[in-house]
Amino acid sequence: QVCNEIVDDLKDVKFQVEDIGRSIPDEEKGPYQYVFLQECQYMNLLVEEMLRSLQELQLGLKGELTMSDAMEDLIDALFMDKVPKSWEKLAFPSTRPLASWLANLKERIEQLNEWTNEPTSIPKVVFLSKLFNPQSFLTAIKQVTSQQQSLELNKLLILTDVTKRDPKSIEAAARDGAYVAGLFLEGARWDVSNNQLEESKPKEMFFPMPVINCKAQLESGKEEKNVYTCPVYKTTMRGATYVFNAQLRTRAPPGKWILAGCAMILDIGTEV
Repeated sequence: QVCNEIVDDLKDVKFQVEDIGRSIPDEEKGPYQYVFLQECQYMNLLVEEMLRSLQELQLGLKGELTMSDAMEDLIDALFMDKVPKSWEKLAFPSTRPLASWLANLKERIEQLNEWTNEPTSIPKVVFLSKLFNPQSFLTAIKQVTSQQQSLELNKLLILTDVTKRDPKSIEAAARDGAYVAGLFLEGARWDVSNNQLEESKPKEMFFPMPVINCKAQLESGKEEKNVYTCPVYKTTMRGATYVFNAQLRTRAPPGKWILAGCAMILDIGTEV
C-alpha cells in the first residue's frame, strides 16, 4: 500500500530540464538559472530511482519478477519507516524517518515547480533548506555580484543580514543578493526586535530565523566586533553537512556562542 501511494504521488513528477533551458533566452540565463536547472536534474534522478525501485517491487510482489536482495531491502525500509539506501545515495542529507522525508520531498518539488513557472526570475524568497546543493545557490549570489560590479569572484564572501520579516511578507526579490529562509538556530535564540542573539529559553531546541538577506561583498580581512561567525549545516548531524558561515549580531562576546555550540541548521528533521 505504501508502495502504491508513493508511486501515485510521484509518477507525474518529471522536470523537462532541456525544454526549460531552451525556454530561457540566452541573455537571461544566469547563475541562478543554472542552479535551478541543476536542482531539477538532481530531483529527476532521485524520483526516477524511487519509481524504478518501487515499480520493480510491485512486479516482484505480484510474482512477475523474482524477488532480489534489493527488493527485500526496500520492503524492510518501507516497513521500518526508513529512507531506502538506493534513494539516500541520490538524495539530500536528512535525519528524517521515511514518512516525514516524503513530506519534505514534496515541499522541495513544490519550490522547483514555482521556479519552473517563471524560470527567468528566482523566487522572491529561496528556501535554502529545500535545495540539494545550497552552496551552489550561495555561489550564484557571488557570481552575479562579481559580474555586476566587476569584482574578483574568489575574493567575495557571503554576508548575512537578518531581516525582521517572515517569507510571506516579502513582496519582491532582494535588490542586492537574495532573500533566503528555512534556517533554524540551535544553541541560541534570535531577538527579532533587537536583531541580535539571545540565550535559548528552557526546552527550546530550535528557533526559526526570519528571512535573511544574503549578499556578496569583498573580504575585508578585519574581524567585526559584536558579530558571531555562525556555521550553517544541512542537518543536526553537522560535520560533513557544513554549508557556509553566517554573521549574526551579538551583544555578548562571540566566545559565549562558540561554547554553546551555536549553529544554524537547514533541516532540523521535524515539521515546524
